[in-house]
This record gives sequence, C-alpha cells and structure tokens, in this order.
Amino acid sequence: MANTYSRIYIHLIFSVKGRGNLLEKPWRQEVFKYMTGIIAAKDQKSIIVNGVADHVHVFVGLSLSMKLSDLVREIKNNSSNFINKRNFLVGKFEWQEGYGAFSHSHSQVERVYNYILKQEVHHKRKNFQEEYLSFLESFQIEYKEKYLFDWLD
Repeated sequence: MANTYSRIYIHLIFSVKGRGNLLEKPWRQEVFKYMTGIIAAKDQKSIIVNGVADHVHVFVGLSLSMKLSDLVREIKNNSSNFINKRNFLVGKFEWQEGYGAFSHSHSQVERVYNYILKQEVHHKRKNFQEEYLSFLESFQIEYKEKYLFDWLD
C-alpha cells in the first residue's frame, strides 16, 4: 500500500522444550546467527538474538508484511531443524510451544538491546521463570499458570 510506513519493535522470548539446558555454549552463537538469517530472509529487521542454555530472546523490527505468529513459527521451525541436522545434540531438539511477545517504542531500542546482550550476567541473579513472569506482570498481561512454560523445579 502506497504511503504506509511502520516499524513495530517486538521482543520475543521462547524456551527450549521442557526448559532443558540444551543450548550449549560451543554452538549457541551459531544458532543465534542462523536465527538472524531467518529473520532477514523474511524481510524483517533483526536487532539482536541472544539467550542462555534454556531460552532465547529475539528483538525484531517487524514490518507490516508479515504476521508475528508466522515469523515466530519460521524462526522456531527452521532453527530446530538446523540444530537437529547439525547433530549438536544426541537427541531431538525442540522449542516449547508458545512464546512471549512484548512491544517497545523506538526510544527503548537501545535499552532492550543491552538487556538482551547481557543475558548471561542477568541470569546469574534471576532465573528464567522469574524473568518471564516479571515481563508478564510489567506488561500487565493476564495469564493462567497452567498454560505457561513447563517450569523445572
């Protein structure tokens, strides 16, 4: 559509199935680079992809050419196939169903980027469950605990 311009900043969070610590350091960055390529191939703007052993944060500038759910499906399906074809793990790798999606304004891009960049440091103080629940609460998202990720105790 002529004269229609937008950039919607979305911070995605999703975890490894069963919240397993399967994203191992030796190949984790390779997977994140691959995810960045998936985002670019879909003509979306990848700002940063980073995470720790049990979950990932993806920050994108989403254009109106693609539905968010389609982009997430592409990222999760293609990256799990990549991990499995490369035989990074003995068993089958899968992402857990669902994801969190949180919108940010342009003025928050640098702050969100730095937050995602420092995931290793951040998770020395707060586990994934605490982090995810704090996002849901700060964005005032109503949720039912039974539909959240499978938490490991």
